[in-house]
Order: sequence, then structure tokens, then C-alpha cells
Amino acid sequence: MLGDQSSELSESNGENESPTLRLCANGACMKTTEVEAKLDEGNIQDAESSLREGLSLNSEEARALLGRLEYQRGNVEGALRVFEGIDLQAAIQRLQVSAPPPEKPSTKKKVPREPPQQSASQHAASLVLEAIYLKAKSLQKLGRTTEAAQECKSVLDSVEKIFQQGIPDAQVDTRLQETVSHAVELLPALWKESGDYQEAISAYRRALLSQWNLDNESCARVQKDFAVFLLHSGVEASPPSLGSQVEGSYVPRNNLEEAILLLMILLKKFNQGKAKWDPSVIEHLTFGLSLCSQTSVLAKQLEEVMPGVFSRVERWNCLALCYSAAGQTSAAVNLLRKSLHKHERPDDLVALLLASKLCSEEPSLAGEGAGYAQRAVNNAQGMDEHLKGVGFRMLGLCLGKQAKVPTSDFERSRLQSESLKALDGAIAFEHNNPDLIFELGVQYAEQRNLKAASRYAKEFIDATGGSVLKGWRFLALVLSAQQRFSEAEVVTDAALDETAKWDQGPLLRLKAKLKISQSNPTEAVETYRYLLALVQAQRKSFGPLRTLSQMEEDKVNEFEVWHGLAYLYSSLSHWNDVEVCLKKAGELKQYSASMLHTEGRMWEGRKEFKPALAAFLDGLLLDESSVPCKVAVGALLSERGKEHQPTLPVARSLLSDALRIDPTNRKAWYYLGLVHKYDGRIADATDCFQAASMLEESDPIESFSTIL
Repeated sequence: MLGDQSSELSESNGENESPTLRLCANGACMKTTEVEAKLDEGNIQDAESSLREGLSLNSEEARALLGRLEYQRGNVEGALRVFEGIDLQAAIQRLQVSAPPPEKPSTKKKVPREPPQQSASQHAASLVLEAIYLKAKSLQKLGRTTEAAQECKSVLDSVEKIFQQGIPDAQVDTRLQETVSHAVELLPALWKESGDYQEAISAYRRALLSQWNLDNESCARVQKDFAVFLLHSGVEASPPSLGSQVEGSYVPRNNLEEAILLLMILLKKFNQGKAKWDPSVIEHLTFGLSLCSQTSVLAKQLEEVMPGVFSRVERWNCLALCYSAAGQTSAAVNLLRKSLHKHERPDDLVALLLASKLCSEEPSLAGEGAGYAQRAVNNAQGMDEHLKGVGFRMLGLCLGKQAKVPTSDFERSRLQSESLKALDGAIAFEHNNPDLIFELGVQYAEQRNLKAASRYAKEFIDATGGSVLKGWRFLALVLSAQQRFSEAEVVTDAALDETAKWDQGPLLRLKAKLKISQSNPTEAVETYRYLLALVQAQRKSFGPLRTLSQMEEDKVNEFEVWHGLAYLYSSLSHWNDVEVCLKKAGELKQYSASMLHTEGRMWEGRKEFKPALAAFLDGLLLDESSVPCKVAVGALLSERGKEHQPTLPVARSLLSDALRIDPTNRKAWYYLGLVHKYDGRIADATDCFQAASMLEESDPIESFSTIL
């Protein structure tokens, strides 16, 4: 029987003598110095003979011990020369004969015992396979990675031949299992070093799908390395072989899905305590799920992480970021409120900036967001002073959004002024930030400072090299507000030349409206026909079976095209065409306040006021903040106010509410003037008509808010 064949460190009897390394096997030991002397002289055959005679070993076993000794001494080239003499195939054939057959399952519990012959075969297997593994390591150190990979692969091939049913869970030599585990982890690394990435992918899958009896930590390392390779290598992995696919199981379609699946399995292991926590796993999973816009899935994974891994404030902040990216603003803000509580981390600069950013998107939260932004500005000191500009920017956006909520004109004017002041302060810190330049320009445009808005629109286009669509749209809208329609059309045509076909939808709708403003309705209709052709081409690219998500991701929105065409025909009083277009739009989106507003215009144009009023009111029921529907109902009631005075207060209330939401709506000012006129308040009517006239001179063909 072959005993422990590892080198042992034993102490000699002399007190001042250094410990002596000994090689032990089959119950016999010999000093390594005897063998090392012959190796140093280059007498490999003599050294092998000494081991065979002194320890009762065969040729492969003796060379395995010699090679290991040379490798441990750091003589890689010498170890390689020794390993070259091992006949691996002959060793495998002997080991296959002595390998145990698979055990049949038994209901009786028995204490496993290792037969002497089996123990000897496993020790032999361990020694020979370790030698080939060390040979692969030697080749790797010498830079011969392809040869190293082939040798490492031969180790695993040999194991599969010896243990055809997989390595059993019990009765396995510890050193043999260690060698197999090391080889499984080394092989894909060698293929990567040699540049053969498809072989590396195959090696990773083989490591995870074959029965190597890996411990949890080894398996976790392989899973993580494979996931990182799939995410960051840039190599497109071929799909798994059909033989490795289980019927009914999920098969990843690409690198990203396979990597995410591996990382989620790893997280489950961590949560179950089967492997040690590795913080880089959650970082890679964050990257992968963010790439495919699945941050809500990431939030769920973060929620399942065991308590104590993250601090609760860190968890809240991460979850808030996930929910904000998923569009769940309310949930994100609630988490940040907890994080920024006075008993937690009230001065966390990143959390303050994120909270203010989220609040700037909702008028009802804008006041709260301004408070967070001001705290961020106050806390941006020292090494964080560079973030003060971001704080000023968020403060300006929050104040600008808050200006759309107040009940008094004075308060609105004050907030707008403070908003511009904050954004100007941000420019001082980030004068080259294109997004900040754009936002400042929009703020000026909404306050009808068109000269400043035009300057910032041009600066944004210069800063982005004309590569961002919204910059061209913004400049065209500013020019249309200045009644320079022909120049706006030139800008739009220039933008169309720089824009991909599938991204031209907003620009083409803008061009159609510019044609109408220049009294060219025929050309406007032709523009919409081209848009419809784009829609048809887009639909064919997905085939007949399109999912809801694919429809939502359409670059050219078919509903908006049909609705825009209906609105165009309504301005031309082609009511039958309006009805056809609305029917098409209704098939795509059944409930829409904007569509109901256009339907009301159709009934109004046909002099059918009851169905018109019903359509406008239905639009308000769908969206109580719909300014066009409020203005339309107010206009109808103001016309009836000539004969029925009781309708005037209702009309005045609706129009005033519309102006509270959009103080630059010239139609609302005009019809409010009519209400005052019919009610006998001539001075108020004059002010309203004057405001409507001034706004008409600076009214863009689309609201500036549509480009945000």
C-alpha cells in the first residue's frame, strides 16, 4: 500500500542543526538532500532510481515526487524536465482498473471504509495528477500558456476517465480533491492568458456542469470569475451545448443574462451561508442589471441580503437609487427621507443631491427638494466643494418646478428669479456642463427671455457638437417663439440631416407644425405621411408579434403620429379625416386626455357643443391637470356666458386654474378676458387681453416643457 508521499519537515537530534526535509512513502523515509544532490548534478535517472528503491515506488510515482521537489525548490525548468518523463496514459490505465465502481444507494446507514486497494489507487492518482498539474503551473510560469492549458486539461480528462460517474462525495483522497479543485480553477485562466476565449468559456462551463465535488468556496470563485469574464471581456459567448441543457430549464440568451444568472446564484449562496460574502459580487450585479435597465430586480436582490452585511443607511441609499432608476420616485424619496433623518445621516451629501434631483421632477415635492439642495450647498465644503455646483443646479431646478405651484403671481415671480440665480451660481462652478447650459436656457425660455434662451441653445449645440437632438429642437422652438419660422425650419432640416432615421419622429412633427405656421398645410400632411411610413417600417422590423415593451420602446411613437395628424386636420377643419385618425389613435391608446381634447375640438367644429363638452370633461377626469381641456371647457362656458351668466364663475375658475399651471398660455388669458368682459369687469378684461397679445408674440409652436 502506498502511504503518504508528501515531503515532511522533521527535526534532527542536534540542538543547533536545522530541520531536515524528508520524503516518506510506503512506511519508508529518505532525506531530500540525497536526491537533491543528484538532481543538482543533472542525474535525473539516478535520482529516480534512488526513490524507486528507497520508497518502493514505480517510475511515474518517483518522477512525480522528484518533479514536486524541484518545483518547491523554485527550479521550474528542472521540474519541467522531470515531469516530461511521466507516462500519463499508462498511469491512467492502471488507475482505471483499480477505480471503484459506483455504489448503489442503500437504505441502511453504514460507516464508509476505504479498501486498501482503493486507498492505494487514490494515492497514486493523487500523486500523478498533481505532477501534471504542477507541470501546467511550470509551463505557465515560463510563459507557455497554451501548452500549460493543454496539460491542465489533461488532468481533468484523466479524472473523468478514472471516475466515470464523477468524483464521489466520500472516500476521496484529500490531496487528490485539492489537485482537481486547483486544476478546475486554473484551466479557464490559462485559456484566457493564451487568448483562446471560447476555450475559456467552455472550461468555465465544464467546471460548473461536471461533477468535480468542488467545495462551496471553490465553486463560488469559478462562478464569480466566469460572470466577470462574461460582463467585461467583450467576447460574445456561444450558447451552451445542447447536451448540457436540461429540458424545461432556463437557457441564457447572451453574455449578460448568463452573467446575471451566475451572480444571482452567488448571492443566494451568500444569503444561505454557503459561501463567504464578497462585496464585489453585488457591484458586478449592479453593473449587469443596470445595463439592461432592471434596477427593480437589483432592488429585490438588495432587500434579500442578510442584515449586517450593509449598514441600513447604505442599504436605503442603494435601494433609493434602484427605485429612482426604475421610475418609482415616491418609494425612492421615502427611503431617502429615512436616510436623511436627523438621527441617521442628515448631512450625507450624495443622498441630499439624489433626494433633491428626484424632488425636482415633481412639482408637489419641489419645495422639499429645494430644502435638500440648500443643505447640500451648505455641506459642500473642503474636498466636496466641487459638488457645490451640482447643489446649486438642483436648487435651481427645484425652485423652477416649485414656481409652477404657487397661488400668487408675486410668489411665482420670486421663485423664478431665485431659480435663475441658483442656476447662474451653478454655471460659475460648472461652466462647461452641457446639461446645465440647457436647463438654464429652458428656464429663460419659459420666462420668455428669448434672447438669453437663444444664446444658451446655441451654446448647448456647440458644447455637444450638435449630436444631441433636444438642442436642435430647443433652438427651433426659440426661433418659432420669435416668429422666425423659416429659420426654425432651416434648423430643423439641419437636425434631420444629423439624426438617424428612427430618431426623427419629434423633429418631423415639429417640422409639420412649422409648415402649418407658414400656411403650408399640404406640406405638413406630407410630413406626417412620411412619419407613418417610418412607423410601418419600424413595425416590420419587429415582425407581426410585438410585445408591449417593444411598442413602448418605439423611436417613432405611432399613437403620437396619428394624434398629431388628427390635430393637424382639426386645424384645417377636415373633420372626417380627424375622426379617422382619432379612431386609429384610439386603437393604440384607449384613454388619453390629449386625444379627448382633439375629439372635443372635432365636435366643436361640427357645432355639436354637448358632445364637445363631454369629451373635454372626460379628458379632465383622466388628467385633472390637463391645461388644454381646462381652457377648452372654460372657452365653451365663456361663450355660453353671453346668455347664461351662471356659467361665468365656473369658466373663470377653470381658466384661472389653467393659468396657475401654465401662466404663459395665451388662450387661457384670452378667454379669461372674455369672461371678465361678459361679467362687466372691463379693466380686468383689458389686462387679460393685453397679456394674451404679448404672449402671442412670443408663443412657440410647442411648449418648452415638451423638450425636458
